[in-house]
Amino acid sequence: MSSVDYTQELSVIEGKHKFRELDDLFSKPLDEKPNKKFYIALSITVSLMSLMLIGFGLTFYYGVGMWGNNNPVGWAFDIVNFVFWVGIGHAGTLISAILFLFRQKWRTGIARFAEGMTIFAVMTAGLFPLFHVGRPWLAGYLFPYPNQHSMWVNFTSPLLWDVFAVSTYFTVSLIFWYVGLIPDFATLREKTTSKVKHVIYSVFSLGWRFSNRHWQHYEMVYLILAGFATPLVLSVHTIVSFDFAVSIVPGWHTTIFPPYFVAGAVFSGFAMVQNVLIFVRKIFNYEHIITLDTLEKMNKIMMLTGSMVGYAYAMEFFIAWYSGVQAETFTFFNRALGPYAWAYWIMITCNVVSPQLFWFKKIRRSIPIMFVVAVFVNVGMWFERFVIIVTSLSRDYLPSSWAYYKPTLVDGMILLGSFGFFFTWILLFTKGLPVVSMAEVKAVVDGAQPTHKGHE
Repeated sequence: MSSVDYTQELSVIEGKHKFRELDDLFSKPLDEKPNKKFYIALSITVSLMSLMLIGFGLTFYYGVGMWGNNNPVGWAFDIVNFVFWVGIGHAGTLISAILFLFRQKWRTGIARFAEGMTIFAVMTAGLFPLFHVGRPWLAGYLFPYPNQHSMWVNFTSPLLWDVFAVSTYFTVSLIFWYVGLIPDFATLREKTTSKVKHVIYSVFSLGWRFSNRHWQHYEMVYLILAGFATPLVLSVHTIVSFDFAVSIVPGWHTTIFPPYFVAGAVFSGFAMVQNVLIFVRKIFNYEHIITLDTLEKMNKIMMLTGSMVGYAYAMEFFIAWYSGVQAETFTFFNRALGPYAWAYWIMITCNVVSPQLFWFKKIRRSIPIMFVVAVFVNVGMWFERFVIIVTSLSRDYLPSSWAYYKPTLVDGMILLGSFGFFFTWILLFTKGLPVVSMAEVKAVVDGAQPTHKGHE
Protein backbone atom coordinates (compact mmCIF):
# COMPACT_ATOMS: atom_id res chain seq x y z
CA MET A 1 0.00 0.00 0.00
CA SER A 2 1.41 3.36 -0.98
CA SER A 3 1.77 6.23 1.47
CA VAL A 4 0.18 9.63 0.95
CA ASP A 5 2.15 12.87 1.12
CA TYR A 6 -0.37 15.38 2.36
CA THR A 7 2.00 18.32 1.90
CA GLN A 8 1.68 17.98 -1.84
CA GLU A 9 -2.10 18.25 -1.55
CA LEU A 10 -1.87 21.36 0.61
CA SER A 11 0.71 23.24 -1.45
CA VAL A 12 -0.62 25.94 -3.73
CA ILE A 13 2.73 27.69 -4.23
CA GLU A 14 4.92 26.61 -7.14
CA GLY A 15 8.41 25.36 -6.30
CA LYS A 16 10.22 24.83 -3.01
CA HIS A 17 11.02 27.86 -0.86
CA LYS A 18 12.62 28.59 2.48
CA PHE A 19 10.85 30.93 4.85
CA ARG A 20 13.74 33.40 4.78
CA GLU A 21 13.63 33.51 0.99
CA LEU A 22 9.92 34.32 1.05
CA ASP A 23 10.44 37.05 3.66
CA ASP A 24 13.13 38.62 1.48
CA LEU A 25 10.92 38.37 -1.61
CA PHE A 26 7.90 40.06 -0.03
CA SER A 27 9.86 42.76 1.81
CA LYS A 28 12.08 43.63 -1.17
CA PRO A 29 9.59 46.13 -2.75
CA LEU A 30 9.37 47.93 0.61
CA ASP A 31 13.14 48.22 1.04
CA GLU A 32 14.00 49.35 -2.49
CA LYS A 33 13.65 52.95 -3.55
CA PRO A 34 10.91 53.55 -6.14
CA ASN A 35 12.24 53.33 -9.69
CA LYS A 36 11.47 55.52 -12.67
CA LYS A 37 8.58 53.30 -13.84
CA PHE A 38 6.88 53.66 -10.46
CA TYR A 39 7.12 57.44 -10.60
CA ILE A 40 5.76 57.47 -14.17
CA ALA A 41 2.81 55.32 -13.12
CA LEU A 42 2.22 57.48 -10.05
CA SER A 43 2.33 60.68 -12.10
CA ILE A 44 -0.33 59.26 -14.45
CA THR A 45 -2.66 58.24 -11.64
CA VAL A 46 -2.17 61.52 -9.74
CA SER A 47 -2.87 63.46 -12.96
CA LEU A 48 -6.12 61.55 -13.38
CA MET A 49 -6.96 62.11 -9.72
CA SER A 50 -6.43 65.85 -10.20
CA LEU A 51 -9.22 65.80 -12.80
CA MET A 52 -11.55 64.46 -10.12
CA LEU A 53 -10.40 67.11 -7.65
CA ILE A 54 -11.03 69.86 -10.20
CA GLY A 55 -14.46 68.39 -11.02
CA PHE A 56 -15.43 68.16 -7.37
CA GLY A 57 -14.04 71.64 -6.77
CA LEU A 58 -16.26 73.07 -9.51
CA THR A 59 -19.20 71.14 -8.08
CA PHE A 60 -18.47 72.45 -4.60
CA TYR A 61 -18.29 76.05 -5.83
CA TYR A 62 -21.05 76.14 -8.45
CA GLY A 63 -23.27 73.24 -7.34
CA VAL A 64 -24.50 70.04 -8.99
CA GLY A 65 -25.69 72.10 -11.96
CA MET A 66 -22.20 71.45 -13.35
CA TRP A 67 -23.32 67.87 -13.94
CA GLY A 68 -25.62 66.69 -16.70
CA ASN A 69 -28.41 65.74 -14.29
CA ASN A 70 -31.78 67.05 -15.41
CA ASN A 71 -35.46 66.60 -14.68
CA PRO A 72 -36.35 63.69 -14.47
CA VAL A 73 -32.80 62.21 -14.40
CA GLY A 74 -31.83 63.36 -10.91
CA TRP A 75 -29.47 60.41 -10.38
CA ALA A 76 -26.83 59.92 -13.04
CA PHE A 77 -23.03 59.55 -13.09
CA ASP A 78 -22.77 60.26 -9.37
CA ILE A 79 -24.88 57.27 -8.27
CA VAL A 80 -23.68 55.11 -11.19
CA ASN A 81 -20.10 55.59 -9.98
CA PHE A 82 -21.08 55.02 -6.35
CA VAL A 83 -22.75 51.67 -7.06
CA PHE A 84 -19.90 50.65 -9.39
CA TRP A 85 -17.15 51.29 -6.82
CA VAL A 86 -19.05 49.67 -3.96
CA GLY A 87 -19.35 46.61 -6.20
CA ILE A 88 -15.59 46.62 -6.88
CA GLY A 89 -15.04 46.51 -3.14
CA HIS A 90 -16.98 43.25 -2.79
CA ALA A 91 -14.34 40.86 -4.09
CA GLY A 92 -11.83 41.64 -1.37
CA THR A 93 -13.94 40.47 1.54
CA LEU A 94 -15.28 37.57 -0.53
CA ILE A 95 -11.77 36.31 -1.36
CA SER A 96 -10.50 36.81 2.19
CA ALA A 97 -13.43 35.98 4.44
CA ILE A 98 -15.64 33.50 2.62
CA LEU A 99 -12.82 31.55 0.97
CA PHE A 100 -11.01 31.50 4.33
CA LEU A 101 -14.07 29.98 6.02
CA PHE A 102 -14.24 27.36 3.26
CA ARG A 103 -10.50 26.70 3.71
CA GLN A 104 -9.66 27.47 0.09
CA LYS A 105 -5.88 27.70 0.23
CA TRP A 106 -5.51 29.16 -3.24
CA ARG A 107 -6.64 32.48 -1.73
CA THR A 108 -3.36 32.94 0.16
CA GLY A 109 -1.45 34.66 -2.64
CA ILE A 110 -4.20 37.16 -3.48
CA ALA A 111 -6.15 37.76 -0.25
CA ARG A 112 -4.01 40.62 1.11
CA PHE A 113 -4.15 42.57 -2.12
CA ALA A 114 -7.89 41.98 -2.49
CA GLU A 115 -8.47 43.22 1.07
CA GLY A 116 -6.53 46.40 0.36
CA MET A 117 -8.44 46.93 -2.86
CA THR A 118 -11.69 46.72 -0.89
CA ILE A 119 -10.59 49.59 1.35
CA PHE A 120 -9.61 51.81 -1.58
CA ALA A 121 -12.74 51.02 -3.61
CA VAL A 122 -15.06 51.87 -0.71
CA MET A 123 -13.10 55.08 -0.09
CA THR A 124 -13.64 56.00 -3.75
CA ALA A 125 -17.34 55.12 -3.60
CA GLY A 126 -17.86 57.24 -0.50
CA LEU A 127 -16.89 60.43 -2.34
CA PHE A 128 -19.93 60.37 -4.63
CA PRO A 129 -22.81 60.49 -2.11
CA LEU A 130 -20.87 63.21 -0.32
CA PHE A 131 -21.15 65.54 -3.31
CA HIS A 132 -24.45 64.14 -4.57
CA VAL A 133 -26.27 65.69 -1.61
CA GLY A 134 -25.40 69.13 -3.02
CA ARG A 135 -24.10 70.50 0.27
CA PRO A 136 -21.06 68.36 1.22
CA TRP A 137 -20.45 70.44 4.33
CA LEU A 138 -23.75 69.14 5.73
CA ALA A 139 -23.08 65.48 4.96
CA GLY A 140 -22.68 64.79 8.67
CA TYR A 141 -26.45 64.91 8.98
CA LEU A 142 -26.59 61.58 7.12
CA PHE A 143 -25.43 59.95 10.35
CA PRO A 144 -27.59 59.65 13.48
CA TYR A 145 -27.49 63.10 15.02
CA PRO A 146 -28.23 64.16 18.63
CA ASN A 147 -31.93 64.89 18.67
CA GLN A 148 -31.74 67.91 20.93
CA HIS A 149 -31.41 69.83 17.66
CA SER A 150 -34.66 68.21 16.43
CA MET A 151 -32.76 66.59 13.52
CA TRP A 152 -34.70 63.36 13.28
CA VAL A 153 -33.10 60.79 11.02
CA ASN A 154 -35.44 58.99 8.62
CA PHE A 155 -34.72 55.39 9.53
CA THR A 156 -37.23 54.14 6.95
CA SER A 157 -35.11 55.43 4.08
CA PRO A 158 -32.79 52.96 2.31
CA LEU A 159 -30.44 55.89 1.70
CA LEU A 160 -29.81 55.95 5.44
CA TRP A 161 -29.39 52.19 5.43
CA ASP A 162 -26.63 52.76 2.87
CA VAL A 163 -24.76 54.95 5.33
CA PHE A 164 -24.90 52.25 8.00
CA ALA A 165 -24.11 49.38 5.64
CA VAL A 166 -21.20 50.96 3.77
CA SER A 167 -19.61 52.49 6.87
CA THR A 168 -19.90 49.19 8.76
CA TYR A 169 -18.49 47.28 5.80
CA PHE A 170 -15.57 49.68 5.53
CA THR A 171 -14.83 49.51 9.27
CA VAL A 172 -14.92 45.72 9.48
CA SER A 173 -12.90 45.32 6.26
CA LEU A 174 -10.26 47.74 7.58
CA ILE A 175 -9.97 45.87 10.90
CA PHE A 176 -9.89 42.52 9.06
CA TRP A 177 -7.12 43.81 6.80
CA TYR A 178 -5.10 45.20 9.71
CA VAL A 179 -5.38 42.04 11.83
CA GLY A 180 -4.01 40.04 8.92
CA LEU A 181 -1.06 42.44 8.70
CA ILE A 182 0.03 42.10 12.35
CA PRO A 183 2.32 39.02 11.90
CA ASP A 184 3.84 40.60 8.79
CA PHE A 185 4.53 43.85 10.66
CA ALA A 186 6.42 41.77 13.22
CA THR A 187 8.43 40.06 10.48
CA LEU A 188 9.30 43.41 8.91
CA ARG A 189 10.23 44.74 12.36
CA GLU A 190 12.83 42.00 12.73
CA LYS A 191 14.23 42.46 9.22
CA THR A 192 14.49 46.23 8.86
CA THR A 193 17.72 48.12 9.51
CA SER A 194 16.03 51.52 9.56
CA LYS A 195 15.38 52.88 13.06
CA VAL A 196 12.33 54.84 11.88
CA LYS A 197 10.79 51.80 10.19
CA HIS A 198 11.59 49.68 13.23
CA VAL A 199 9.61 52.02 15.46
CA ILE A 200 6.69 52.12 13.01
CA TYR A 201 6.59 48.33 12.60
CA SER A 202 6.93 47.85 16.37
CA VAL A 203 3.91 50.07 17.02
CA PHE A 204 1.71 48.38 14.41
CA SER A 205 2.78 44.83 15.31
CA LEU A 206 1.27 45.33 18.80
CA GLY A 207 4.05 43.48 20.57
CA TRP A 208 3.79 40.35 18.43
CA ARG A 209 6.45 37.77 19.37
CA PHE A 210 5.44 34.73 17.25
CA SER A 211 4.56 32.76 20.38
CA ASN A 212 2.09 29.89 20.33
CA ARG A 213 -0.29 31.95 22.50
CA HIS A 214 -0.16 34.84 20.04
CA TRP A 215 -0.90 32.57 17.11
CA GLN A 216 -3.88 31.01 18.90
CA HIS A 217 -5.38 34.41 19.70
CA TYR A 218 -4.66 35.66 16.20
CA GLU A 219 -6.33 32.70 14.51
CA MET A 220 -9.40 32.99 16.73
CA VAL A 221 -9.78 36.73 16.09
CA TYR A 222 -9.22 36.26 12.36
CA LEU A 223 -11.85 33.51 12.26
CA ILE A 224 -14.39 35.65 14.16
CA LEU A 225 -13.79 38.63 11.88
CA ALA A 226 -14.13 36.40 8.80
CA GLY A 227 -17.43 35.10 10.12
CA PHE A 228 -18.59 38.63 10.88
CA ALA A 229 -17.48 39.99 7.48
CA THR A 230 -19.14 37.24 5.43
CA PRO A 231 -22.76 38.38 5.92
CA LEU A 232 -21.61 41.94 5.25
CA VAL A 233 -20.64 40.90 1.72
CA LEU A 234 -24.26 39.95 1.12
CA SER A 235 -25.82 42.77 3.10
CA VAL A 236 -23.96 45.78 1.66
CA HIS A 237 -24.92 45.45 -1.98
CA THR A 238 -28.32 44.09 -1.01
CA ILE A 239 -28.98 47.34 0.83
CA VAL A 240 -27.56 49.34 -2.07
CA SER A 241 -30.09 47.57 -4.30
CA PHE A 242 -32.87 48.64 -1.91
CA ASP A 243 -32.21 52.25 -3.00
CA PHE A 244 -33.90 51.18 -6.21
CA ALA A 245 -36.05 48.17 -5.34
CA VAL A 246 -38.22 49.91 -2.73
CA SER A 247 -39.21 52.69 -5.17
CA ILE A 248 -42.12 52.58 -7.61
CA VAL A 249 -40.04 53.62 -10.64
CA PRO A 250 -40.55 51.17 -13.56
CA GLY A 251 -37.51 48.97 -13.95
CA TRP A 252 -36.51 49.40 -10.31
CA HIS A 253 -39.47 48.03 -8.39
CA THR A 254 -38.42 44.37 -8.45
CA THR A 255 -37.46 41.71 -5.92
CA ILE A 256 -34.66 40.28 -8.08
CA PHE A 257 -32.39 43.26 -7.40
CA PRO A 258 -30.72 42.06 -4.13
CA PRO A 259 -29.26 38.75 -5.44
CA TYR A 260 -28.73 40.31 -8.86
CA PHE A 261 -26.71 43.20 -7.41
CA VAL A 262 -24.64 40.90 -5.19
CA ALA A 263 -23.74 38.60 -8.10
CA GLY A 264 -22.85 41.61 -10.25
CA ALA A 265 -20.68 43.08 -7.50
CA VAL A 266 -18.71 39.86 -7.09
CA PHE A 267 -18.45 39.65 -10.89
CA SER A 268 -16.94 43.13 -11.31
CA GLY A 269 -14.86 42.87 -8.13
CA PHE A 270 -13.11 39.70 -9.23
CA ALA A 271 -12.45 41.24 -12.65
CA MET A 272 -10.74 44.27 -11.09
CA VAL A 273 -8.67 42.10 -8.72
CA GLN A 274 -7.58 39.93 -11.63
CA ASN A 275 -6.66 42.93 -13.79
CA VAL A 276 -4.41 44.48 -11.15
CA LEU A 277 -2.89 41.17 -9.99
CA ILE A 278 -1.70 40.41 -13.51
CA PHE A 279 0.51 43.50 -13.28
CA VAL A 280 1.54 42.83 -9.66
CA ARG A 281 2.70 39.27 -10.33
CA LYS A 282 4.78 40.44 -13.30
CA ILE A 283 6.31 43.55 -11.72
CA PHE A 284 7.27 41.87 -8.41
CA ASN A 285 8.11 38.43 -9.89
CA TYR A 286 5.31 36.73 -7.97
CA GLU A 287 4.39 34.28 -10.75
CA HIS A 288 5.09 31.34 -8.43
CA ILE A 289 2.99 32.91 -5.65
CA ILE A 290 0.06 34.29 -7.67
CA THR A 291 -0.04 31.27 -9.93
CA LEU A 292 -1.81 30.69 -13.22
CA ASP A 293 -3.99 28.13 -11.43
CA THR A 294 -5.16 30.86 -9.03
CA LEU A 295 -6.03 33.19 -11.92
CA GLU A 296 -7.88 30.34 -13.63
CA LYS A 297 -10.01 29.76 -10.52
CA MET A 298 -10.86 33.47 -10.48
CA ASN A 299 -11.89 33.21 -14.12
CA LYS A 300 -14.20 30.33 -13.26
CA ILE A 301 -15.88 32.44 -10.58
CA MET A 302 -16.30 35.27 -13.11
CA MET A 303 -17.86 32.83 -15.57
CA LEU A 304 -20.29 31.63 -12.88
CA THR A 305 -21.31 35.10 -11.66
CA GLY A 306 -21.49 36.37 -15.26
CA SER A 307 -23.95 33.60 -16.04
CA MET A 308 -25.99 34.55 -12.97
CA VAL A 309 -26.08 38.18 -14.14
CA GLY A 310 -27.16 37.06 -17.63
CA TYR A 311 -29.93 34.97 -16.06
CA ALA A 312 -31.08 38.04 -14.10
CA TYR A 313 -31.23 40.10 -17.31
CA ALA A 314 -33.45 37.47 -18.93
CA MET A 315 -35.68 37.18 -15.85
CA GLU A 316 -36.21 40.93 -15.80
CA PHE A 317 -37.74 40.78 -19.27
CA PHE A 318 -39.82 37.73 -18.40
CA ILE A 319 -41.21 39.20 -15.17
CA ALA A 320 -41.97 42.52 -16.90
CA TRP A 321 -43.96 40.65 -19.54
CA TYR A 322 -45.56 38.22 -17.07
CA SER A 323 -46.65 40.99 -14.69
CA GLY A 324 -48.91 42.52 -17.31
CA VAL A 325 -47.91 46.00 -16.13
CA GLN A 326 -47.64 48.16 -19.23
CA ALA A 327 -45.11 50.58 -17.72
CA GLU A 328 -42.76 47.75 -16.72
CA THR A 329 -42.96 46.09 -20.13
CA PHE A 330 -42.30 49.40 -21.86
CA THR A 331 -39.28 50.15 -19.65
CA PHE A 332 -37.43 46.97 -20.56
CA PHE A 333 -38.18 47.17 -24.26
CA ASN A 334 -37.11 50.81 -24.08
CA ARG A 335 -33.77 49.72 -22.65
CA ALA A 336 -33.13 47.33 -25.51
CA LEU A 337 -34.62 49.33 -28.39
CA GLY A 338 -34.92 52.92 -27.17
CA PRO A 339 -32.51 55.88 -27.26
CA TYR A 340 -30.11 54.19 -24.82
CA ALA A 341 -30.01 50.89 -26.73
CA TRP A 342 -26.30 51.44 -27.43
CA ALA A 343 -25.57 51.33 -23.68
CA TYR A 344 -27.78 48.26 -23.17
CA TRP A 345 -26.07 46.22 -25.86
CA ILE A 346 -22.61 47.21 -24.64
CA MET A 347 -23.73 45.87 -21.26
CA ILE A 348 -25.00 42.58 -22.73
CA THR A 349 -21.90 42.05 -24.87
CA CYS A 350 -19.44 42.72 -22.06
CA ASN A 351 -21.26 41.03 -19.17
CA VAL A 352 -22.96 38.05 -20.80
CA VAL A 353 -21.13 37.24 -24.03
CA SER A 354 -17.46 37.89 -23.19
CA PRO A 355 -17.28 35.74 -19.98
CA GLN A 356 -18.52 32.72 -21.95
CA LEU A 357 -15.04 32.55 -23.46
CA PHE A 358 -13.89 31.16 -20.12
CA TRP A 359 -15.56 27.85 -20.93
CA PHE A 360 -12.37 27.13 -22.91
CA LYS A 361 -9.36 26.17 -20.79
CA LYS A 362 -6.82 27.73 -23.15
CA ILE A 363 -8.55 31.10 -22.80
CA ARG A 364 -8.90 30.72 -19.01
CA ARG A 365 -5.13 30.25 -18.84
CA SER A 366 -4.14 32.90 -21.37
CA ILE A 367 -2.95 36.04 -19.58
CA PRO A 368 -3.61 38.54 -22.43
CA ILE A 369 -7.11 37.21 -23.21
CA MET A 370 -8.23 36.93 -19.58
CA PHE A 371 -7.02 40.51 -18.99
CA VAL A 372 -9.04 41.85 -21.94
CA VAL A 373 -12.15 39.91 -20.89
CA ALA A 374 -11.88 41.26 -17.34
CA VAL A 375 -11.59 44.82 -18.71
CA PHE A 376 -14.74 44.20 -20.75
CA VAL A 377 -16.46 42.95 -17.59
CA ASN A 378 -15.71 46.16 -15.70
CA VAL A 379 -16.83 48.28 -18.65
CA GLY A 380 -20.01 46.24 -18.89
CA MET A 381 -20.74 46.47 -15.17
CA TRP A 382 -20.38 50.25 -15.23
CA PHE A 383 -22.82 50.37 -18.14
CA GLU A 384 -25.18 48.05 -16.26
CA ARG A 385 -25.52 50.66 -13.49
CA PHE A 386 -25.88 53.38 -16.12
CA VAL A 387 -28.67 51.46 -17.89
CA ILE A 388 -30.54 50.69 -14.66
CA ILE A 389 -30.43 54.26 -13.38
CA VAL A 390 -30.61 56.50 -16.44
CA THR A 391 -33.01 54.59 -18.71
CA SER A 392 -35.55 54.10 -15.91
CA LEU A 393 -35.50 57.75 -14.87
CA SER A 394 -35.36 59.32 -18.34
CA ARG A 395 -38.70 57.75 -19.35
CA ASP A 396 -40.98 57.54 -16.32
CA TYR A 397 -44.77 57.29 -16.11
CA LEU A 398 -45.38 60.76 -17.59
CA PRO A 399 -44.30 61.06 -21.27
CA SER A 400 -44.45 64.86 -21.15
CA SER A 401 -41.54 64.87 -18.66
CA TRP A 402 -39.27 62.53 -20.63
CA ALA A 403 -35.76 63.85 -21.24
CA TYR A 404 -32.49 62.55 -22.68
CA TYR A 405 -29.55 62.63 -20.28
CA LYS A 406 -26.17 63.84 -21.58
CA PRO A 407 -23.13 63.85 -19.29
CA THR A 408 -21.05 67.03 -19.09
CA LEU A 409 -17.28 67.49 -19.16
CA VAL A 410 -17.28 67.67 -15.36
CA ASP A 411 -19.04 64.27 -15.20
CA GLY A 412 -16.32 62.77 -17.36
CA MET A 413 -13.54 64.37 -15.32
CA ILE A 414 -14.93 62.97 -12.08
CA LEU A 415 -15.36 59.48 -13.59
CA LEU A 416 -11.79 59.34 -14.93
CA GLY A 417 -10.47 60.92 -11.76
CA SER A 418 -12.09 58.26 -9.60
CA PHE A 419 -9.92 55.64 -11.33
CA GLY A 420 -6.90 57.86 -10.73
CA PHE A 421 -7.80 58.13 -7.03
CA PHE A 422 -8.23 54.35 -6.73
CA PHE A 423 -5.02 53.41 -8.54
CA THR A 424 -2.98 56.05 -6.69
CA TRP A 425 -3.82 54.27 -3.45
CA ILE A 426 -3.01 50.92 -5.09
CA LEU A 427 0.46 52.16 -6.08
CA LEU A 428 1.15 53.58 -2.63
CA PHE A 429 0.00 50.28 -1.11
CA THR A 430 2.50 48.29 -3.19
CA LYS A 431 5.38 50.39 -1.85
CA GLY A 432 4.21 50.77 1.73
CA LEU A 433 2.95 47.33 2.74
CA PRO A 434 3.50 43.71 1.62
CA VAL A 435 0.92 42.97 -1.08
CA VAL A 436 1.02 39.26 -0.24
CA SER A 437 0.51 37.86 3.26
CA MET A 438 3.86 36.46 4.38
CA ALA A 439 2.35 34.44 7.21
CA GLU A 440 -0.37 32.81 5.09
CA VAL A 441 1.93 31.93 2.19
CA LYS A 442 4.51 30.41 4.53
CA ALA A 443 1.73 28.28 6.05
CA VAL A 444 1.03 26.52 2.74
CA VAL A 445 4.50 26.01 1.23
CA ASP A 446 6.04 22.54 1.19
CA GLY A 447 7.42 21.67 4.59
CA ALA A 448 5.15 24.00 6.55
CA GLN A 449 2.74 21.19 7.41
CA PRO A 450 3.71 17.88 9.07
CA THR A 451 4.18 14.95 6.71
CA HIS A 452 2.00 11.90 7.41
CA LYS A 453 3.52 8.76 5.95
CA GLY A 454 2.71 5.14 6.34
CA HIS A 455 -1.08 5.46 6.18
CA GLU A 456 -2.59 2.49 4.44
